Amino acid sequence: MKCNISVAIPLYNKEREIARTLRSVLTQTLPPLEIIVVDDGSTDHSAEEVERIGSPLVRLILQENRGVSAARNRALEEARGEYVALLDGDDLWECGYLAEIARLIATYPGCGAYATAFRVDDGHTLTLGNTPQTEGVVDFFTESLTRYVLIPSTTTLDRSLARSLGGFPEGMRMGEDQYFWTRLARTAKVCFSPEPLVRYSKAASNRSASIYRPEQTRFRFEDLYDPATTDASNEYIARAALGKALIVSAKGGTQEAARSADFFSYTRYSRRTLRKVRLLNRLPVSWRTPLLNAYNRLVWILARKGM
Repeated sequence: MKCNISVAIPLYNKEREIARTLRSVLTQTLPPLEIIVVDDGSTDHSAEEVERIGSPLVRLILQENRGVSAARNRALEEARGEYVALLDGDDLWECGYLAEIARLIATYPGCGAYATAFRVDDGHTLTLGNTPQTEGVVDFFTESLTRYVLIPSTTTLDRSLARSLGGFPEGMRMGEDQYFWTRLARTAKVCFSPEPLVRYSKAASNRSASIYRPEQTRFRFEDLYDPATTDASNEYIARAALGKALIVSAKGGTQEAARSADFFSYTRYSRRTLRKVRLLNRLPVSWRTPLLNAYNRLVWILARKGM
């Protein structure tokens, strides 16, 4: 079977993980058309690790640091495949990922995105992610209110559609993938396989910045709100925006978090997150991150134990 799928890997300071990530692509039972690695201004030896792999399938592109959305968009521009599979520089694919995506494309043609289930690697154990349990075209927004349908490393995009939508929102530091999924799922169908063929790393280095910096971007979740919509997309963007506001508040972005809480107060499905944002905003900044981290650790432990 000929593969018409390019692989897009944004890379920033992942010298400890990127070789293993690339090997997980190079050992696929269905090899990709190409692997495009966009090094987004790494300050470590990430690029050297990519070059050391020495595969003719791998193409390394260097650019100044512009953020993960800009790196993904560069790969979308450079790709030769009809489809582009996204993979972060610290995650892994099981060897059958691309074969499963190719099967989905053949079985359910015409979708804008194809994805599989995943496992979460916390450095000690693998835990199955909370995803849909059936194969086929899904109601993306309804499913995404309680489950994960698309995350970057599980998702393969129709390249032409992704580019026609303008790609990922450059300048957004958090939630850029959810912003893009919203625009895509309002335009095209999303197809899912419950086969867990991706390992998402919670233990990798450099997962997110620890210091709050206001975003310099024209893109906002508020702009996606559509009072005329009849689907669950407004609830989905409220969920994404309030989840982001929680992190922003913990890092000291009190005013930005408060604006999000006010705008998305219409939510019915994310009331708990809305209350957490407002509560966190009332606390001293120095308390917020430790409290949120402790809460998240407890939730993760309970989820792993099935409680």
